Amino acid sequence: MADRRARERWGRRAEQIAAIWLIAKGYRLLARRVQTPGGEIDLVMRTADTLVFVEVKARATLDSVLAALHPAAQRRCQAAARWLSPRFGWPGAAIRHDAVLIRPWALPRHLIGIWRDE
Repeated sequence: MADRRARERWGRRAEQIAAIWLIAKGYRLLARRVQTPGGEIDLVMRTADTLVFVEVKARATLDSVLAALHPAAQRRCQAAARWLSPRFGWPGAAIRHDAVLIRPWALPRHLIGIWRDE
């Protein structure tokens, strides 16, 4: 149980780090940890004319964090984005899926446009 709580705290901290990182890059935070029937979106951001759905992954190594961006995560994020696009989007908005990878003692890594809508 304590291990689960520690992972939950680490995940929340990673999402906070990712949000600060993206805000520093000029993104605007619209929502965090948004639940939908299709799944959860960690961060909903806006930059210029683009609505960005962000998946945040925190792991010990780069290989393990990249492995966490598997097809099931893609399907979950895309399903959630379909629910949320009408709520957060605007006419003419481009929609994009990004990821922010968080590792101990390393700068966050922002992957832009990691998935295409199917």
